[in-house]
Amino acid sequence: MLNLRKCAVIGAGNVGATTAFSLMQSALFTELVLIDVNRKRAEGEAADLGHALPFLSPMEVWAGDYADLADANLIVITAGAAQNPGETRLDLVRKNAEILHTVIQNICKFNTQGILLIVTNPVDILTEIARRLSGFPAHRVIGSGTVLDTARLKYLLGRHLGVDARHVHAFIIGEHGDTELPVYSSANISGIDLDHFCGNGCKNCSQNDLWQLFTQTRDAAYHIIEAKGSTYYAIAEAVRRIATAILRDESAILPVSVSADGAYGVKDVSISLPCVVGRCGVERILEIPLSAKEHARLDDSVKRMHEVLQSLAPIRSI
Repeated sequence: MLNLRKCAVIGAGNVGATTAFSLMQSALFTELVLIDVNRKRAEGEAADLGHALPFLSPMEVWAGDYADLADANLIVITAGAAQNPGETRLDLVRKNAEILHTVIQNICKFNTQGILLIVTNPVDILTEIARRLSGFPAHRVIGSGTVLDTARLKYLLGRHLGVDARHVHAFIIGEHGDTELPVYSSANISGIDLDHFCGNGCKNCSQNDLWQLFTQTRDAAYHIIEAKGSTYYAIAEAVRRIATAILRDESAILPVSVSADGAYGVKDVSISLPCVVGRCGVERILEIPLSAKEHARLDDSVKRMHEVLQSLAPIRSI
């Protein structure tokens, strides 16, 4: 029987450890286990996290093994090679696909009922690989997708427009990577259509200005990696947001990566789309209206994902 308040984080590097710290602060869980191929690293991170517990809600945090996953409701996978300066997320696909194969194989020995939350890049490709390898139903294999990209766009739009980013409503969809796209056609500021908002005295709000904000969003990780080696704070909060939607059964709308199952005519690939996320994972995919150009860009993104998947060896369930 699953413990709904037990979470495992596989991978205790910068992203995994920061994610564990964020989840620990969330008070969502009573048990948090860290697993890493470098057991000593996992033990060190667990000890450091444990020393913060007197300031937080009671819970158990420890470094464990795959057998500890048996009753975990949520399994967060961050294990993989880091993206180096000059690398795209897709450059990581072969080495991280091999790592993921080992991870999924070990998970399935002990747990076939939990929810898999893939964070490792390239996240859309790896979400699809995890779905096929595990044999889990698609709604229980979720990627962090473009939740972070969407937050980045909202942050930049909020600064540009002079409004609180929490009142900016806009999505990035498609690949979490170079072929992603903004859905500006349905973007709004607390219900005010973005075009209407920009047309009422807002300076520097041309289509070119908005596109520049998107390119800053798309390329943000490259600049951060060049500056400090890796990104981990914001993605940790993105994972926390997804975990909150699941644990609290929020039916929240988040652009996670999931097997498209025919949405927008997309099949046999996982891609980041707005989804209703709740206790059982993805409850349904929302087909928000897209302009003709946006639909074409989404098709291009999906095509790229298919090309990458086809370049890999056939993926069969374990």
